[in-house]
Amino acid sequence: MLQGLATTALVFPLVGRARRQALIRRWSAALLAILHAELRINGWPADGIAGNVQIVANHISWLDIFVINAVQPSRFVAKADLARWPLLGRLIAGVGTLFIERGRGRDAHRISGHVRAALAAGDVIAIFPEGKTGDGRALLPFHGSLLQPAIDARGHVQPMAIRYCGSDGARCDSPGYAGDTKFLTSLWRVLGEHRMVVLLDVARPLPAEGRHRRRLAREAEDAIRQVLASPSSGPAPGTAADRPV
Repeated sequence: MLQGLATTALVFPLVGRARRQALIRRWSAALLAILHAELRINGWPADGIAGNVQIVANHISWLDIFVINAVQPSRFVAKADLARWPLLGRLIAGVGTLFIERGRGRDAHRISGHVRAALAAGDVIAIFPEGKTGDGRALLPFHGSLLQPAIDARGHVQPMAIRYCGSDGARCDSPGYAGDTKFLTSLWRVLGEHRMVVLLDVARPLPAEGRHRRRLAREAEDAIRQVLASPSSGPAPGTAADRPV
């Protein structure tokens, strides 16, 4: 954590975007390794993910941010109260996270402007359109308001489904951060796991140009829901995963 804070404060101002992304990817992958979380990716595009793309994913845990960053460093849109978390808040702010005050319509408009500008500049933006964490079993309805910038920027929406499993393929609830669960409780549970498998399924990208945000949100939700309804065993290590980390 201290290494990450020092990097964002001292190194990021001196290097370009490509170098920052490489450092974020490496640090996030190292964090998952420390937590004994093995990341397996299915459906990774052969050409990778270019800029002007908005990633949408289901939201289970605070770990979701680092799972996505270990594969594709992104600028996240997160609740403003995360910025006030000690250490972790500073870290996610340092990597370019955009913070939004939930329930304030004007703030959503402000953030949409920032997201639109970032997409037009070639950044990858990631959001959790459920608006809050779930238990990983049922997908909450997607909100389409933050998809409008992808439409305005004539970009793409990239659905990703996240699942946490034990070594036997059964669902693992330790990373869960829903309801009244405290961060330290979730962290303690994660540290107590001998080994976790994180399945990241990358669905077909959805063109956003000319679309209605509600229809776009529903298609992204359907794509993720279909993955979550499938068996969660995933590929064996070093075999069918499209991109091992």
